[in-house]
Formats: sequence, C-alpha cells, structure tokens
Amino acid sequence: MAKSIKVRYGKLGKQKAWGIAHGDEFIEIDERLKGKKHLEILLHECLHILLPQLSEEEVIKYSIILTNTLWKERYRRIEDLPHPPLQDGSK
Repeated sequence: MAKSIKVRYGKLGKQKAWGIAHGDEFIEIDERLKGKKHLEILLHECLHILLPQLSEEEVIKYSIILTNTLWKERYRRIEDLPHPPLQDGSK
C-alpha cells in the first residue's frame, strides 16, 4: 500500500458531490470546501480507499467521529512547514 493517498481538487458540482474516491487510485475533493467540512470530506474519501468493506453509513459515522476529534484537538490546515518524520520514518 502507498504511504499516502493522492488527492486532486476540482469543482464537483456537476457530480453533485463534495468528494469522490476513484477506486484505490486517488480521491477528488471539491476545491471550494474549507475548514471543518474539508477535513470531514478528506477523511470520508480516505476511509473509502482504506476500508472499502465499510458501508456508506459506516464511512459517514467514522469520518464525523474523526473530524470532531481532530477539530477538537485544534487540527487546522496550514501551509507546509518542516515537521518531524512519521512513525515509519517518512515525511
């Protein structure tokens, strides 16, 4: 499995979606999403790729739990800054 999931951004209004998981290749997120909703949809689509056996209802439930947890812990999207490596040594 890849060390990260590829994310692409675009306007998804015609698809009537905030995000789309394209198999195990990449996810697409509506570029107009901001803040907490962006985090929710990013997690939602990642869960589809990582745990394809989950139902849509389970993905929604888990993405909301993760979003609320990370948001409460003050996760926010910021510019790339130098950061310590992850547990597997990757950046």
